[in-house]
Amino acid sequence: MGACLALCSLASCASCLCGSAPCLLCGCCCCSSNNSTITRLVFSFFLLLGTLVSVIMILPGMETELRKIPGFCQGGSAIPGFENQVNCDVIVGYKSVYRMCFAMTCFFFLFAAIMIRVRSSKDPRAPIQNGFWFFKFLILIGITVGAFFIPDGTFPTVWFYFGVVGSFIFILIQLILLIDFAHSWNKAWVENAEDGDNKCWFAGLLSFTLLHYALAFTAVVLFYVYYTQPDDCTEHKVFISLNLILCIIISIVSILPKIQEAQPQSGLLQASLISLYTMYVTWSAMTNNPNRNCNPSLLSIVSNINTTEPSGDGTQGQVQWWDAQSIVGLLIFLFCTLYASIRSSSNTQVNKLMQTEEGRGSGGEGVVGEDGKLRAMDDEEEKVSYSYSVFHFHLCLASLYIMMTLTNWYQPETTTQAMHSSMPAVWVKMSSSWLGLGLYLWTLVAPLIFPNRDFN
Repeated sequence: MGACLALCSLASCASCLCGSAPCLLCGCCCCSSNNSTITRLVFSFFLLLGTLVSVIMILPGMETELRKIPGFCQGGSAIPGFENQVNCDVIVGYKSVYRMCFAMTCFFFLFAAIMIRVRSSKDPRAPIQNGFWFFKFLILIGITVGAFFIPDGTFPTVWFYFGVVGSFIFILIQLILLIDFAHSWNKAWVENAEDGDNKCWFAGLLSFTLLHYALAFTAVVLFYVYYTQPDDCTEHKVFISLNLILCIIISIVSILPKIQEAQPQSGLLQASLISLYTMYVTWSAMTNNPNRNCNPSLLSIVSNINTTEPSGDGTQGQVQWWDAQSIVGLLIFLFCTLYASIRSSSNTQVNKLMQTEEGRGSGGEGVVGEDGKLRAMDDEEEKVSYSYSVFHFHLCLASLYIMMTLTNWYQPETTTQAMHSSMPAVWVKMSSSWLGLGLYLWTLVAPLIFPNRDFN
């Protein structure tokens, strides 16, 4: 009897997996979200699932199982120039992450290409976007399995540069999403304060603004203390000082009378959040500096252990699988991915950049299906609420960012001693922070430069 019930349950789940997004997420419970939101959440779940698998692959102890893959790591490394130079137990985890993220990138790029110029849910390709989840999962598994049999050759090196470019773009997208989140946050709390005549909302905005600035200033002080030396680390001194000056500039500009007149919703909350994120990117860049005098590990900072001296026997030290900036980077990635899936913004500039419609996010009344259950509402019969291709391309870039974050921007040509440090990563991250600050400054001054255009 139990076996029969189990088979019936599996059959029900299989029908949902082959069906639409509303069936997949709402078949067993009441659901009041829009179809477009649920679809984005499911695709985001695919990305998070791949991220989890990648994390597991670099955990200590997994290298034993990964080495069983034929030709994956026999007699050292198969990468030209690496023979007898690397520890296979170290590099096999990184090779696995490269291939797992390659599979996710190909998967999302495939759907980005298929969904070009889909205008509404009436398009014959729309059911592919919003359904057939079981087959999509099989496609992702198939690409992943095939990726593990890609010969090394130049693959790691070429894919590293793809990862660098994709991560650079994704960092900018994260900044755009944070700007949009801060605008929506500020607008919602100001409206609550004005409608309810409750000053507690203003107090909350002031508290979070001060908290962001306090954390950013504390970070600057710690950077000067631990990531600079009196006679060394000139690049770090320039990075910290320049970004501090730029953060002060955007904070002042955001509250200028002319800016407030053109954009009443701009303010210090957005500037404080951007300043804090800029300090994170600065810290992340400095942790990739190969000069250990300028890049102490978090363990050495906390316990005052000197890690800049090489081991006396010349052997390679144990690889640090996780560091603080990678964990923080993953948390920001998770937040931005979830926010991109459920966002409902009235910011015209951000909506144009992200190819989404105003005010068409997670809200929805739901409809009752033929079986009497509440289903998600199809909110895209007339027009899609977001660009399918842009959304998939965003997830494609996110896959590359995850690859670079989990491998600490490891560059395949280098030895394992430089596995966590490379100057290209430093300059990519710093240039993305400068470009991001410039982009935010542009959002402030653009309404003054082009007064006849709508920037609300």
